[in-house]
Amino acid sequence: MPKLVNQPPKYAKSGKYACVCHNGKKISLGRHGSPESKIAYKRFLAEWSNPTLCPSKGEKDVTVKELAGTFLDHAKATLGSTNYSHYRTAIMEFLVELYGDIPVEEFKPSCLKAVRAQLIQARKKGKPRFCRIMINDYARRFVALFKWGVEEELVKPETWAALKIVKPLPEGYPGTFDNPEREDVSDDVIRRTLPFLPPILQTMIKIQRLLGCRPSEVFNMRVGEIDKDSDPELWLYRLSHHKMEKKSKRRRKKVLVLSKLEQELLMPYLEGKDPAAAVFSPNVAMQERNAEKRANRKSKPTPSQRAREKERAAKPSRYAEFYNKGSYRRAVLYAINKANRQLPDGEKLPQWTPYQIRHTAATMMELEVGFDEAQYLLDHASPDVTARYAHAQIQKKKELARNRRNPFDSVGQVESEN
Repeated sequence: MPKLVNQPPKYAKSGKYACVCHNGKKISLGRHGSPESKIAYKRFLAEWSNPTLCPSKGEKDVTVKELAGTFLDHAKATLGSTNYSHYRTAIMEFLVELYGDIPVEEFKPSCLKAVRAQLIQARKKGKPRFCRIMINDYARRFVALFKWGVEEELVKPETWAALKIVKPLPEGYPGTFDNPEREDVSDDVIRRTLPFLPPILQTMIKIQRLLGCRPSEVFNMRVGEIDKDSDPELWLYRLSHHKMEKKSKRRRKKVLVLSKLEQELLMPYLEGKDPAAAVFSPNVAMQERNAEKRANRKSKPTPSQRAREKERAAKPSRYAEFYNKGSYRRAVLYAINKANRQLPDGEKLPQWTPYQIRHTAATMMELEVGFDEAQYLLDHASPDVTARYAHAQIQKKKELARNRRNPFDSVGQVESEN
C-alpha cells in the first residue's frame, strides 16, 4: 500500500489525555475518548486541511515567501489571468527576491520603500521597465498581500496598518517617468487603415468606432450575448462581464444598444454558431486570409502543398478562439506597417492602437450630442472619467482660435472714426 504523503496527524493517546503531534509538538485535546476531545480533533483537522492557511500557522513565524506562495495560490484560483500575472511579477520578481526569508512581522514601511526603489531601477532593453503609475500600482499590490494575510490570521493588523502609511510616488518623482496621455485617432486615419486589414478585423474596428466601446468589449463578444428579441428594431449586447463591474457599488450589468448599422456588420458572424462561441475569432480571420491568398495565387498548388493543407484541415487550429488585447493591437500595427511599405512619402499612416478608438468616439459624441449625453453613451459613472476620454474642448478651442478677431483693431477703428 503506498504511503500517504499528506496524511493528517492521528488522534493519539498520552496517558489519560488525547493529543495530536504536529511539527514536533504535542497538542492536547482533552480527556481521551471524551466528546470534547473528538470535537477538538475535528476542529484541528479543519484548520490543518484548509488550503488557504499556511502550514506553519501558529507554530512558527510566517516568512514573506510563505505568505506570498499561499496568496498566489489563492489569487490564481480567484483572479483573472492578467490580474494574477501582475501580482506574480510584482511579488516573485521583487518582493520575494529581496525579503522572502524574513518574517512578515519584520516587513516595515522602509522595506516597502526599498522594494519600490528596485521597481524604479528595473530596466528592460536599457530603458526603465515601469512607469510611475505602474510602480504605485505594484506598491498597492504589496499592501494588498499583507491585508489578505491579516484576513487569514497570518499577519498582525499593525504590520498592514504601518504599510498603508507609505504614500504613492507623486508626479515628477526622481527616476520615474509618466507615459504620455492617450490621444484619439482621426477617422480619416482609421478609414485609410481599413483596406490593409482582414475583413473580420475591419468589422471589429467599425463596431468599436460606432459604439465607442472598449477593445475588450469587442474581442470578447459572444454570440449568446446578443439579444435580438427584446426590441423589434434594436439589438441589445448584454455583456456577461465588463471592466468596471467589480468596481461598481451596485454591480450593474452593462448593455450596449446595436442599431441597424451594427446589425448589418454583425449578421454574417452570428449565423450557425453556438451561443458560447466568439463572434470574432482568429480562426475565421486566418481562414479568410488563406482563402484570399488562394484566390490571388497565380501558379497551381504543388502536391506537397495540397498535402499540407489536408494535414492542417485534419488538425485543430493552433489559433485561439478569441482575440485578446495583444493580438488585436498587433493586427492593427501589422496593417499600418504593411500600408506604409506601399504608400508614398507624405501619405504614410501614423502609428495607432485600438485603445485610441474609444477616445475618438468620445470626442465625436461630445461634439455631436454634448458632454452629458457622451457620458451616458460611454457608460461612465463619473463625468471626470468622460473628461479624460473626450477631447472636444481642444477641437472647440481650435475652432475659436481660427475665428478669433483682434479687439484692438476694432478699438483703433472706432477711435479713428470719432
